[in-house]
Amino acid sequence: MRWPTLFVSHGSPMLAVEPGLTGPVLADWSAAQGRKPRGILVVSPHWMGEGLALSTRDQQVAWHDFGGFPRELYALRYDAPGSPALAERVKALVEAAAVPGAGFVGQDDERPLDHGAWMPMRHFFPDADVPVVQLALNPYLSPATQIEIGRALAPLRDEGVLVLASGSFTHNLQEVFGDGRRDQHGPQAEPYVEAFRGWMTDALDEALATGDTGRIADYRAQAPYARRAHPTDEHLLPFFVALGAALGPQAASGAGAAPASVSRVADEVTYGVLAMDSFVFEGLGAGAPLRAAA
Repeated sequence: MRWPTLFVSHGSPMLAVEPGLTGPVLADWSAAQGRKPRGILVVSPHWMGEGLALSTRDQQVAWHDFGGFPRELYALRYDAPGSPALAERVKALVEAAAVPGAGFVGQDDERPLDHGAWMPMRHFFPDADVPVVQLALNPYLSPATQIEIGRALAPLRDEGVLVLASGSFTHNLQEVFGDGRRDQHGPQAEPYVEAFRGWMTDALDEALATGDTGRIADYRAQAPYARRAHPTDEHLLPFFVALGAALGPQAASGAGAAPASVSRVADEVTYGVLAMDSFVFEGLGAGAPLRAAA
């Protein structure tokens, strides 16, 4: 049975202890599956490099790669197993795809899970009993190239693996912290946030309906307030990996392919500026438009 692919906005590290509306939605989605994946491949903007690499630990640990937050955050653990075998499979798929700029995938047997990886999984799989492998993000590759990397990962979905891309649908930390930290929950969303994510979801509908990702991949030039929503775009790049894994190889959009559909399962805005939009992609190839969060 094919697993969906997910994009999750992980927001602030406080998501772990103040889940707001998003945390319960992630937990409910996981519980509704009635099963667990054989493994999880996670991509997070908190592991970046000039090339791709995979974590190959036998046993994962949570890295508290942040500062200035309440002490209780630093006591949290996520001791999921690793999977060197899954890492080898991912390496083989990506290297075989020969995506420009991603032709070689390194391996790292020491790298722990950063908070962009383990915090969402505390809500999805709190028992930490599903093997996890993390794929580093190369922020120097374009959105179009990230989509191609995602396409290379699509076969994993038929092998019992959940592809989980973690980032943020908007990510301007200067507006969170610039005049003193805003309240996490309660502030009304800034108008530019709504304009940006409205454009993005329209472009996502177009990409899924037609299979043409040109418009959404060019978001930085075309979307309103793109550079305010993302002064740097590393927190949005995992979204494009998820989109590619949903679309699958170019040939998958032909006759007989199960069409992709997407649901926005969370649409909270924290601090008034961090859009927590999270998406579940089902099927494979071009298909149906966005279904809104409940």
